[in-house]
Amino acid sequence: MLNLVVLLILSCLVTPAYGKGKPAYEIFDAGGDKASYRKLYKKAKKADIILFGELHNNPIAHWLRLELTKDLLNTNNLILGGEMFEADNQQALDKYLDGSINAIGLDSLARLWTNHKTDYTPIVKLAREYNIPIFATNIPRRFARMVYRQGDFGVLERLNDEEKAWIAPLPIRFDPELPQYKKILSMTGDHGTPELVRAQALKDATMAHFILLNYRPGHTFLHLNGSYHSDFYEGIVFYLRERNDTLRILTVSTVEQENVRRLEEGNRGRADFIICVDEDMTKTH
Repeated sequence: MLNLVVLLILSCLVTPAYGKGKPAYEIFDAGGDKASYRKLYKKAKKADIILFGELHNNPIAHWLRLELTKDLLNTNNLILGGEMFEADNQQALDKYLDGSINAIGLDSLARLWTNHKTDYTPIVKLAREYNIPIFATNIPRRFARMVYRQGDFGVLERLNDEEKAWIAPLPIRFDPELPQYKKILSMTGDHGTPELVRAQALKDATMAHFILLNYRPGHTFLHLNGSYHSDFYEGIVFYLRERNDTLRILTVSTVEQENVRRLEEGNRGRADFIICVDEDMTKTH
């Protein structure tokens, strides 16, 4: 009987590893210290432009971005924009937002990403419900492909005036020494090429152009993009600051780690806030 009592006491004192809780994500600041969503939101309220960097197949990033949008609706005048919409699809997007077409019509008229229904429909529906504009900021992929194949921005001079209105103004400044662009060249195999770097810069410059074109003083422009386009305050941030260094820009990045309780050294400094998600998290596509 005594042995049974001892065993019962020990079972209460000893907590098995699987009972310690498994957080799906943590939020960190740029220095790697844990931060709360509340702190992120308070900083977001004061920003002119928020670059919300996501991993396109990460459900936590999509959910947290939607929650931030809902909360900002209560305090800020919002403008939305996104990499997942190409500039020449703006008219179709506007028609959906004003109710002229439904979701099926948008899918027919615009080149939507394969994960649009699961990951972007909620925020687009929210924008339509609250009459919030959404701007398509990405370059039409066929133009980015031209630069990737030719490796030279000069090929864009062949575009007509209507087509040039869907990209950043020419000539486009390009700094190949930016660390994130140089990092592309270190990619394994033949994936990291100078042509890919230029195509990446073209996307960054175009997204920055349309953010600035549609930003309005007294508003908060919440932009959705892949983390790589704004990580380490480069990419879109570089082009934004080149044209207007007075804007209050807040950056968010999303990373995946085996252990989310401590931010890995290589992920520190990526953004003002880093959403660290368990690498085993289910992907949306």
